[in-house]
Amino acid sequence: MTAPATTDSEYDEIPAAPDEGGRAPASRYGLLALAVMLVVGLLLGYAGGLLTPRLTRPGDASVEAGFARDMTTHHAQAVEMSLIAYRSATLPEVRQIAVDIATGQQGEIGAMQTWLREWGLSPTGSNPPMSWMSDGATLKDGLMPGMATPAQMTALRNAQGIEVDRQFLALMYDHHLGGIHMIDAALGATDNAEVLRVANTMKNTQQSELNNLRQLQAQAAKG
Repeated sequence: MTAPATTDSEYDEIPAAPDEGGRAPASRYGLLALAVMLVVGLLLGYAGGLLTPRLTRPGDASVEAGFARDMTTHHAQAVEMSLIAYRSATLPEVRQIAVDIATGQQGEIGAMQTWLREWGLSPTGSNPPMSWMSDGATLKDGLMPGMATPAQMTALRNAQGIEVDRQFLALMYDHHLGGIHMIDAALGATDNAEVLRVANTMKNTQQSELNNLRQLQAQAAKG
């Protein structure tokens, strides 16, 4: 039994009327396009991770393995927050930076997971989160630096109108600051060329996005 045929008109990006919270919901076409971009980003990240040199392989308790595992978790929350903002934020610029963050960090997740497979390591490991960092014991409520609490994530999901923009921008700003802290720790402790390359790219990207997030916070404050 074949699926019913669809027409192009079903996916025309017709501007949707704002909902009760003043949001202009993403169209079906826009959400489908974002889903495709996330998959492509993940696959590109996997492909990039295959370039990892194989002369030496980090061990299960290494800085490289800990960074890959913990930054994957850290990135996953950023992707989740960005998808919420893409669907519900009111400012086009906020929705655009949400797309950029989601696709970029999804690709980096792909690269880091490929490293772990190439090193013959599991995605999780047996060591506690952040144990690879010299200040790993400073976890706050079990969360890595900059990560939003469950209550903050719930508030973001339930926010309406310009509050979506404001909460997302504030949470992502802190998230990036925490991510850069973790990246700096990895950069100072590894000599793996591929990890250094990707970590430096992550840091440069997030520093640039911090400037954009700050500017958007000023814009959202006026909304």
